[in-house]
Amino acid sequence: MTKPASNAVVPAPDRLELMQTFVRIVEAGSLSAAAAQMLSTQPTVSRRLQALERSLGVRLLQRSTHAMKLTEDGERCYARAKELLASWASFEADMRGTGDAPEGLLRVVAPHAFGQQQLVAPLADFLRTHPQVNVEWLLHDRRPDFIAHGIDCAIQVGEVDDPSVVAMRLAEVPRIVVAAPAVLQGRAAPAHARDLADLPWLALQTFYRHEIALTHRRTGDQEVLSLRPRLSTDSLYALRSAALQGLGVGVGSAWLLAGDLASGALLHLVPDWEAAPLPVYLVYPYARFYPARLQRFVALMRQAMPAAVRGAQPG
Repeated sequence: MTKPASNAVVPAPDRLELMQTFVRIVEAGSLSAAAAQMLSTQPTVSRRLQALERSLGVRLLQRSTHAMKLTEDGERCYARAKELLASWASFEADMRGTGDAPEGLLRVVAPHAFGQQQLVAPLADFLRTHPQVNVEWLLHDRRPDFIAHGIDCAIQVGEVDDPSVVAMRLAEVPRIVVAAPAVLQGRAAPAHARDLADLPWLALQTFYRHEIALTHRRTGDQEVLSLRPRLSTDSLYALRSAALQGLGVGVGSAWLLAGDLASGALLHLVPDWEAAPLPVYLVYPYARFYPARLQRFVALMRQAMPAAVRGAQPG
């Protein structure tokens, strides 16, 4: 019996398994981590990767002792492989009559503030409703690299300027001016936005640093304040904590500050003036097919986010 040549075309069923292994390697971050997740061994995972590279005739990963990086071909292969695997999963589900049942892993990036507090309750409901779905809930405020980091979707506060993604507007976050009573000690309460200029300021680097524009709710008049912040941060929670310490005036999300205003720990300054509200989007890459788990999560966020930005605990 003649043995197949070493460069023989890999049969189609094997290619599917090789693509599954490649996707797992990329999302796990290393061959050893992928092997552990697959209950396999690193040599086996490495052989599968090499077999896929031989089959496609391209190098997919650049590897060194301490790092792994997708090649340009690898990035394209990863995007297409995820799409093909999702389509195959949908096909199998349809054949089994379970096409509407979400399953598998969903990787989501969410902002720290929303992700730690407002969205955990609806996320828990989502997981209870869909027991075959697992979620990696990744909290950071950076724009995600969907392909390099294997992200399915992201919740983004602020405008979306990437034309390669779908951006679904979910809600707007009202922003208000606050300070601790100590900041006004010995001063009259400011009556106009320009009266804030002489107070110490805190800056939220993600959205304002050296100036902030405030708009009058009724007249539409705008005042632009130049700032020399005593403290600047990229964390909304840190800004709130600094404001509570009496370090200065800050502009933050109304939902997060509502409790401090109700208790008197913070004051709502110039309440007729506000910063422009921040849009909240659900963002995900374009694809010809979206798995049921992503479709259900999109529906969840469309329902839950309006309550989240109001400060309610959606359920």
